[in-house]
Amino acid sequence: MNTHSLASTWSPRLLSVLRIVSALIFMAHGTQKILGFPEGASPAMFSLSWIAGVLELFGGALLVLGLFVRPVAFVLSGLMACAYWIAHAPKSVFPVLNGGDAAILYCFVFLYFVAAGGGVWSLDNIMRKSR
Repeated sequence: MNTHSLASTWSPRLLSVLRIVSALIFMAHGTQKILGFPEGASPAMFSLSWIAGVLELFGGALLVLGLFVRPVAFVLSGLMACAYWIAHAPKSVFPVLNGGDAAILYCFVFLYFVAAGGGVWSLDNIMRKSR
């Protein structure tokens, strides 16, 4: 198998794997804030942290399924940009010191999904093929 056929076969699949794994890990932040699992303090309803938790939980679930990937990823990318500048950047200019490296990474991974879509293993792809 040559490099081109390897890339054309696996790139769309690995895009789906990246989406699913990223979304599952991201969703855990929402389950912690909204459901208190695993161990977490629930923020006050309608606070910024609570709204972030709702977006993390439900947006993450939509990304796991691969449903409405582009618009959901756009919203979540913006959420992570805001999270970085509101919660992390004021602590230090260095992401490794301010704890914001995950927020930056999520921001850009989600931005990639806006452009690339959800990959072959997504409900968006299944619905597009059925039309």
